[in-house]
Amino acid sequence: MRSRNPVFSRRGFSRDNGYAGFNATPQAGGPAVGTQANPYAQGNPYAQQAGNPYAQNPYAQQQVGAPPQAPVTPGAMTMDDVVARTATTLGTVIVTAVLSWLLLPVDEANLGKSYGIAVGAGLVAMVLALVQSFKRRPAPALILSYAALEGVFLGVISSTVSTYIADGVVVQAVLGTMAVFVGVLVAYKAGWIRVNRRFYGFVMAAALGFVLLMAVNLLFTVFGGGDGLGFRSGGLGIVFGIIGVILGACFLALDFKQVEDGIAYGAPREEAWLAAFGLTLTLVWIYMEFLRLLAILNSND
Repeated sequence: MRSRNPVFSRRGFSRDNGYAGFNATPQAGGPAVGTQANPYAQGNPYAQQAGNPYAQNPYAQQQVGAPPQAPVTPGAMTMDDVVARTATTLGTVIVTAVLSWLLLPVDEANLGKSYGIAVGAGLVAMVLALVQSFKRRPAPALILSYAALEGVFLGVISSTVSTYIADGVVVQAVLGTMAVFVGVLVAYKAGWIRVNRRFYGFVMAAALGFVLLMAVNLLFTVFGGGDGLGFRSGGLGIVFGIIGVILGACFLALDFKQVEDGIAYGAPREEAWLAAFGLTLTLVWIYMEFLRLLAILNSND
């Protein structure tokens, strides 16, 4: 169950991306007609290694039409594992964000220094996220280090926006992020969102186009000055901010699907760290889009 952020091609375009049935193809000697291959038995980095206890996964086949049952195998991932790891990772982001807000002032005398530290922390966090994205197994220390550095970046950026653009936008962005999370969770559990191959392909194509446009806009901003192509300011900035939030909501649905499939098919317990990593990346994405959108709206008042 590999979990990566759309900015870093987090869910990838490979055949073993971890979504049950999205890329399943019949294999010689594979499951008979009327069964469905378990993504944690085929294409799973844990399942093909010699002597691997997950290679003989009792959840390797499930009858089509019957929902997979939660595994009782010792060492399998549970919802409690996912909740605990996600709380730890998000808690690390929040704590370091609050500390950086308090300890790295953004007044005129210290703004340059604080902003430099924040940008440096953000770049290192991006590198750590990339490293974890390409690792076959989760590294909790790497994930928590990413969360801590990302928190430093978010704390200074949030403090800057609150100080120089509009007081109160940070609370609004947090509430907006929470609302999106709860809304997507309710819609997913109610079956209003169907995560299938078509949904996955559409979201990945949209995210790829979005990221490429933002990258081009950043290049024009760095080398041309001003607002680049204008994708992050004015009317276009508002439109792209809304699109960014919608994409984040779509990736939340994909994250929920990964967690659900991981639990149903008996993924190893350590995969809960990847679930936490993916959810944290997505929530940070949504928060940043909300913060940027609110900053544009308030700067236009």
